[in-house]
Amino acid sequence: MKIARNTPKKAHIEIIPMIDTMFFLLVFFMIATLSMTSQNSLPVNLPHANGIQTEKQQVHILTLTKDNKLFYDQEPIASPAEVVQCLSQQSNGQQTSVIINADRNTEHGHVIELMDTIRQAGITKIAVAVNPS
Repeated sequence: MKIARNTPKKAHIEIIPMIDTMFFLLVFFMIATLSMTSQNSLPVNLPHANGIQTEKQQVHILTLTKDNKLFYDQEPIASPAEVVQCLSQQSNGQQTSVIINADRNTEHGHVIELMDTIRQAGITKIAVAVNPS
């Protein structure tokens, strides 16, 4: 009588669970790094816009509230001329970037006046903060 032998099966690696695990880790680290970003500014009601580029860089933040009060990195400033003095002291010859957080109810002329004063000081990287739609 002949006894049937079971031939050993060749071992193979299932790749589908490994791919699932890699995507899970990728999503986990993406979400974890999003919670690490912070921006120090005063709360204002920002307008909405599409097509926003979200690069993280060291910038100076100017806040213009709805009652036309001006803040430089959460410090009250009396006029746009003082903002230029503070920016020139902080820049130390480096390329300076400025983000303007202007409340939605702020008059357009005040924002333009602030931007014009900053440009006259030689700062060309100016952005106006908005909420994504």
